[in-house]
Amino acid sequence: MNCIIIDDEATARLVVRQLCSKIAELDVIEEFDNAISAIKFLNQQNIDVIFLDIHMPGFSGVDFIQTLKDPPKVVMTTSDTDFAIAAYEYECIVDYLVKPITLERFEKSIEKIKSSTSKKLQTQVATQQNSSEGEDLYINIDRRLIKLKLNEILVIEAKGDYIDVKTEKEDHRVHTTLKKIKEKLPEKLFLQIHRSYIINFTKIIDIEDNSVLIAKNVVPISRSNRPELMRRLNLL
Repeated sequence: MNCIIIDDEATARLVVRQLCSKIAELDVIEEFDNAISAIKFLNQQNIDVIFLDIHMPGFSGVDFIQTLKDPPKVVMTTSDTDFAIAAYEYECIVDYLVKPITLERFEKSIEKIKSSTSKKLQTQVATQQNSSEGEDLYINIDRRLIKLKLNEILVIEAKGDYIDVKTEKEDHRVHTTLKKIKEKLPEKLFLQIHRSYIINFTKIIDIEDNSVLIAKNVVPISRSNRPELMRRLNLL
């Protein structure tokens, strides 16, 4: 997860950066001593998480949130315990950390971020699944046409002159190419995320930096295909 730190105190930014360095999933892209500079940065860069101080001179953390049309996940950092309840009026705020921040408390905050992201993904997946039920795909195996429900297809993997079509019920080996099968699949459900893999992206359970988990299948994501996957899932 890409993140930025916004705090007018250099020492506070350093503490958060050090805490982030202990979490493998976090990558600090930039830090700012004022919210105005961060707004300019966000207009050009997609970020997953913002660690945001509330009380900053001239332009507070709350002012900053209100300027964002589609804010990423926000973790508030402050010495002011009185703002905790009011902070959760904003949907983007996932957690509220009171300084000094301990590693144990910081790790709990990261778990909240992961949980929040997972729920959003599950909601999107459910919506996409409901809109696609009842559609079928016919595959040719040993001169027999077998009907598969598109919504039950999980992963399609290239295997030389064949492809493996993995479904929720069973797997099928078909004598065809990934390119040919791709032409028959609706874009609203399927996406090629690697030269050897097409996935039903509504079936994604989890996303790591370089792979997705679909049922028990860990499927690699190529760097060039990752942005399109994020766009399809509205996670940019």
